[in-house]
Amino acid sequence: MRQRVILLILLLAGLAFGGYWYAENNRKYEAEWPVMGTVAKFQAKGRFAPDEVESFRKAASENLARLEKLLSAHDPESEMNRLFAGWKGDPGALPDGISEDVAPCYKMAFKLRELSGGAFDPYWKGEGKIDLGAIAKGFALDDTLSKLRADYRFSRDGVKYMLDLGGNLLALSGSWSTGIRDPDSEVGIARRIVLEPGFAAATSGEYERGKHIYDGRTGKPVENDVASVTVVHPNSAMLADGLSTTLFVLGREKGTKFLSDNFPEARAYWVMK
Repeated sequence: MRQRVILLILLLAGLAFGGYWYAENNRKYEAEWPVMGTVAKFQAKGRFAPDEVESFRKAASENLARLEKLLSAHDPESEMNRLFAGWKGDPGALPDGISEDVAPCYKMAFKLRELSGGAFDPYWKGEGKIDLGAIAKGFALDDTLSKLRADYRFSRDGVKYMLDLGGNLLALSGSWSTGIRDPDSEVGIARRIVLEPGFAAATSGEYERGKHIYDGRTGKPVENDVASVTVVHPNSAMLADGLSTTLFVLGREKGTKFLSDNFPEARAYWVMK
């Protein structure tokens, strides 16, 4: 009888320890806040210290807020609006005073404009006003990851981090599984993909916001048979963001060739109407 009691105690102790070990190694953290006209979401999974993760989130939040003040198309006092007001320079040229760390965002926007024959256009609906909304969120993710990597250790074993900015995803560390939404269903998943560390994904579609994507060549809403296109890039959320819009405008056939010719390292996942 005594042996049975001892075995039972050991079994219960083992189960308790196993439960504790599992809980400690499978913690989950999630925080959301509004920024850049959308919602940012910071996630962590694994064995982490809550105060450490909170410091990461705070640093990410501060950097995104900083970039919003520079790149906002809706704030008349943003750097972008102040410097480009009345700008008469050549497309792709930059006025004096552009912050050095955001200049790559402008340059890539104009590069995509050139490569796509104007299908991607940072000039808002052909009105001459700069709007980097189709690429700025991805750029902000890349810049934030760079800042975090410079100041924090992201390679800690057993912990993974993800930053989501309005549906633009960047795996800060670890592998993350995510789903591409089926536009014919509010909860259905058309396909699941895995983002390895440093990989980014962005989706362009009109099943949530209606016809808000414009063809830069015509200045009119896109009319084609694409329901959505998701682009995964191995090291640039900015390119994933800008390319998803570009491919949506070009359509599947031309978009597939455009990606193969110019950015073969990226992958596109199409959902057709």
